[in-house]
Amino acid sequence: MAREVISTDQAPAAIGPYSQAIRVGNLIFTAGQLGLVPETRQLAGTDIESQTRQALENLRAILEAAGSCLRHVVKVTVFLVDLSEWPRVNEIYAEFFPESPPARSTVGVAALPMAARVEIEAVAEVCNCPSREAGK
Repeated sequence: MAREVISTDQAPAAIGPYSQAIRVGNLIFTAGQLGLVPETRQLAGTDIESQTRQALENLRAILEAAGSCLRHVVKVTVFLVDLSEWPRVNEIYAEFFPESPPARSTVGVAALPMAARVEIEAVAEVCNCPSREAGK
């Protein structure tokens, strides 16, 4: 099966030796996304809400570049520095996955790169969604 590296300037460039995503067959595996603003490579804010929203927007951009959308995500892993912030993360997450949400795991971690509070990765099916609106 062919392995394709996915890269887009609509999401932050990798901060290490890894790809934003890899497409293999009909599946897309994303790298973990922090709440970094693509243009500045700085965190969207210090609060969990702004970082979660930006991480999910980054995830959306990568999936679109790979020929998919949020509707076709099958598995998400969320890494949180402070598990007490889960309810606020969950509220924002529900905005991005309003119906038939994917399987999900949440993992508490001691720290994340760049002092981020949240990191989100996903596995999705290729769907060739017609537009950004299709992923909402």
